[in-house]
Amino acid sequence: MNYVGDVMSTSVECCTPLDNVYEAAVKMKENDVGAIPVVNKDELIGMITDRDLVIRGYAEKRSGSNSVINVMTEQLITCNPKTTVEEAANLMAEHQIRRLPVVEHGNMVGIVSLGDLAINNMSDESAGHALTEISETDELHH
Repeated sequence: MNYVGDVMSTSVECCTPLDNVYEAAVKMKENDVGAIPVVNKDELIGMITDRDLVIRGYAEKRSGSNSVINVMTEQLITCNPKTTVEEAANLMAEHQIRRLPVVEHGNMVGIVSLGDLAINNMSDESAGHALTEISETDELHH
């Protein structure tokens, strides 16, 4: 049985409550990612996505100097390193998300994406199912 802790990315670029929307966008560009966790020390407090920047940021006429806290998603679906790959894929499908923060004792320890699941041979079916479920909706979350 494979666990999230075996396939997750542990080198994750993060924002803090002190970062602004512009800084988050630059981090996304530099790291070629569409979502960045927001942490206070190591505690996960939110996630900011490229969609958040557009919908809650620019579309609401917030400037680039606005705090990430004002545009981030706060209600997150998470898992822990001992969550099975299949359970993670089911969570992603159920909640229509492509990235799942991995939290242990309240602290962020990594992130698992659909790509991480697809790379893992044991989870190809689970990743395919999750992608199918996520692709069936126009409304994506983190």
